[in-house]
Amino acid sequence: MSAQVYVGADIAAEQITIDWLDTQTQTGEQLSLEQSERDYARLLKRLTRQAQPAAIHVVMEATGNYWMAFASFLHAAGLIVSVLNPSQARHFAQARLQRAKTDPVDAALLRDYGRLLQPDPWVPPPPICQQLQQLLNRREDLLQIRTAERNRLHALHHHPLADPVLRRQLQHHIAYLSRQIDALKRAIQQLLFSDHDWAEAVKHLRTLKGLGDLTIARILTATHAFARCASPDEAASFAGLAPHPRDSGQHKGKRSVGGGGHAPLRQSLYMAALSASRFNPVLKVFYSRLLQRGKLKPVALCAVARKLLHIAWALVVKHCDFDPDFYFKSLEAQLPT
Repeated sequence: MSAQVYVGADIAAEQITIDWLDTQTQTGEQLSLEQSERDYARLLKRLTRQAQPAAIHVVMEATGNYWMAFASFLHAAGLIVSVLNPSQARHFAQARLQRAKTDPVDAALLRDYGRLLQPDPWVPPPPICQQLQQLLNRREDLLQIRTAERNRLHALHHHPLADPVLRRQLQHHIAYLSRQIDALKRAIQQLLFSDHDWAEAVKHLRTLKGLGDLTIARILTATHAFARCASPDEAASFAGLAPHPRDSGQHKGKRSVGGGGHAPLRQSLYMAALSASRFNPVLKVFYSRLLQRGKLKPVALCAVARKLLHIAWALVVKHCDFDPDFYFKSLEAQLPT
């Protein structure tokens, strides 16, 4: 993928700082926009004087939700849009020994990132993705609040002069949060079972024992139904479940898991692995053999979580249901008795 005009966009809640460069004429400019469709159209008109929309590559970071309207507008207009994880831009700045951080500097950095590294184009996910994502995030927020309230109630029970009014308030609040969490779970399930672009993927994933509805929703939204992952190994790396070699200095032959990845997806898969290691016939055997080989339980469960994601990738990408016989044969080839 090669473009004529490269654009870096540093996005904030109220405004966007733009830095663009025309590689043919070696001319460019910096300007600021408001977060409004009128200013988006003004920028588009200015850029398309330089090149055709398909020859303009705009690079931005995924900053909260502030980038979504801008990225969707440009994508609909036919421009190439890339959305980076903020850590990608940060590491690029570190590699260039760049310490300054202002909106114009960041916009120029993103422009150069696009020109030099040619990041993949962003494709808007279907509406079901954003709907599920909002419900999952809200449920996660309420779970954290409920845990904090339970900890406060537990501490209050052990206080010799605990206020009974405060205790009742905490109990009522915890009960209210629990009802809201249950309602959100039902809303997620209702969405999953409705008619949408990922309905077939949901049907295939539900044949894999060990994956609950919430885990399925998390897998689909995090990976965009595996559109972000070209292979099962790439999916495992995306989730932070792939073992990384440590072959430097005194760490020869060492391998470790972690240090990055999609934390909510990884946590969901680890919890699903607890169930799959007991009730999924294939993964129960896989887990038992790992324990027999001397693996610690957390390590074996991490391997089960990775295997769950590998299988889920195959079910969605190859449009098939889970077949235990097929995976038993695959397991026999991987783990000798």
